[in-house]
Amino acid sequence: MTQITMTGATVEEAVAAALEKLQIPKEKAEVTVIDEGKKGFLGLIGTRPAKVSVSKKKDAVEEVDLYLKNVTKHMGLDIQTKIDKNGKIVTFQLESEKVALLIGKRGQTLNSLQYLAQLVANQHSDQFLTVMLDAENYRKRRQETLEHLAKKMADQALRTRRPVKLEPMPSYERKIIHNALTGRRDIETNSEGAEPHRYLMIQPKKNR
Repeated sequence: MTQITMTGATVEEAVAAALEKLQIPKEKAEVTVIDEGKKGFLGLIGTRPAKVSVSKKKDAVEEVDLYLKNVTKHMGLDIQTKIDKNGKIVTFQLESEKVALLIGKRGQTLNSLQYLAQLVANQHSDQFLTVMLDAENYRKRRQETLEHLAKKMADQALRTRRPVKLEPMPSYERKIIHNALTGRRDIETNSEGAEPHRYLMIQPKKNR
């Protein structure tokens, strides 16, 4: 049961009765007052009970999990999920027999699913949640690849004395490259363009 209509002598009593039936605290409920009720003459004549509709709030993590399973099913993929929630960061480990299709070229499919999952999560959450999707430890392998790419492109920029433009990447991947080069004093990195086609420029520092 996720929704119930209850009556009571007051709105508060009707809500309390509904919460007890649903077995949820008030902060996890959405309350709609249908009728505030009416106190009759001497508490008897013309009395009308209060009436409320109470439903369980949708859980953001559960909604994301359901969304991911539905959308990947339409992609011809059968997935299982393992969920880890750490504060405002929710990580979904996805498992599938067709994991290569799930990840996509350079993680594009996984990144697109992550972007959509993020939207779903924050439609149903009172606080901003960061959703991360991973499959077969792809994120760690991708981080290592990006850190290697960062060094290689920085060296190229210094060698040619010209800026190097990288392919469009999501913000957290751009951040990996930026962090990998933070300690270097001979180059600088800047994000340019508009999402979702924002990209990183690596170039020699102008004071050299």
